[in-house]
Amino acid sequence: FERKKKGGISVADMLDEAMDGFEDDAQKGKYMTFLCDGERYGLEIRYVQEIVGMQRITEVPEVAGYIKGLINLRGKVIPVVDMRLRFGKEFREYNDRTCIIVITVQSVVVGLIVDTIAEVVTIAEEDVLAPPGIGTNQESHFIYGVGKIGGSVTLLISPEKLINEQLAEELAEL
Repeated sequence: FERKKKGGISVADMLDEAMDGFEDDAQKGKYMTFLCDGERYGLEIRYVQEIVGMQRITEVPEVAGYIKGLINLRGKVIPVVDMRLRFGKEFREYNDRTCIIVITVQSVVVGLIVDTIAEVVTIAEEDVLAPPGIGTNQESHFIYGVGKIGGSVTLLISPEKLINEQLAEELAEL
């Protein structure tokens, strides 16, 4: 995986620095942010295992369309989910900025295919607002809050809702 540079620091280095020496309590308020269809999303850093570049995906028949298939990550087979499709958006061809965020949720290791990694940020509790009661699109089901960062907002994803029990079971069977 070629380390992508952003402002002179690679994405992998940002993740390493953010996670270096932290316990669960110290990770509170830290988010890995990424872009998907031009929108910024955040995942609590405690769920993130690593970030890897795109690699060969083995398709699996008769699974939900957003489950792209399986990857072999250093000998471990991991299912991957395209976040654009999971959010009900249009598929976009993968490019050199596309990457996979490997997370663990509900004892399931899964890769999330995203357009690009943004950065690791700290969002204070008082800057996390309840999501507005608007929108019935697919992605709104997975959002638990809106993080204010300067003059912009980041949609905060609930991994438990994203990888719900039904999807976790389906992924475990792959």
